[in-house]
Amino acid sequence: MITGKHAVVTGGGRGIGLAIARALKEKGAHVSIVSRSAPDTGDDFFRAKADVSDEASVSRALDACRAANGPVAILVNDAGIAQGAPLKRTDKAMWDRIIGTNLTGTYLCTRMVIEEMFAAKWGRIVNVASLAGLYGAPYITAYTASKHGIMGFTRALVPELEGSGVTANAICPGYVDTDMMESAVANIVARTGMDASQAREQLAQMNPGGRLATLEEIANAAVSLIESGENGREVVLPDPRESTLDHV
Repeated sequence: MITGKHAVVTGGGRGIGLAIARALKEKGAHVSIVSRSAPDTGDDFFRAKADVSDEASVSRALDACRAANGPVAILVNDAGIAQGAPLKRTDKAMWDRIIGTNLTGTYLCTRMVIEEMFAAKWGRIVNVASLAGLYGAPYITAYTASKHGIMGFTRALVPELEGSGVTANAICPGYVDTDMMESAVANIVARTGMDASQAREQLAQMNPGGRLATLEEIANAAVSLIESGENGREVVLPDPRESTLDHV
């Protein structure tokens, strides 16, 4: 099902996005990664630079991806940034930057590929949200709002896709041992004075199951959703709980 399909992974230059891009390549997909820097990861990916919060930038990048690998059949929206601060120090520039990248980027990329998926009567959209898209947490109001927005966007999209051959699903990872988590560790260390290992353990205990999620299980979840053809699933990791997204 994945073999020969063109998969675009935003934020595919590192972390979760890179792990998913590699897993899709192993399944035989033609993979394009879209990110601000589009680094050469040593993989045989087509790379396109884009600011996913900017409509013209996304349009140019997706056109380049199509020129290289054909119509987009699979879209993984992973591009995202995280920055923590109390609300009183969350200025509008920070708010706009986080909402723009995480939520507006998901909207723009999805809107720009949906018609070709409808035309093909086959398409897969996987939105990488977060546990922060299901629950609240202090010091990450903008990030939490953006991830709740992604979940709302996915829930609203699901019924639009029924019967079209196109599906939309969401993955909600807890803390994952990536570069992005290091900023959360640094914030805890600065705020509390505990050492980095204690901070990591504190974050792990906030996850379902009390452990960090792994890149491998997140990538496997994305591949499974794409292969299954299910529409409207949310997968919470590392805890294997799953539930059907509510249709609005």
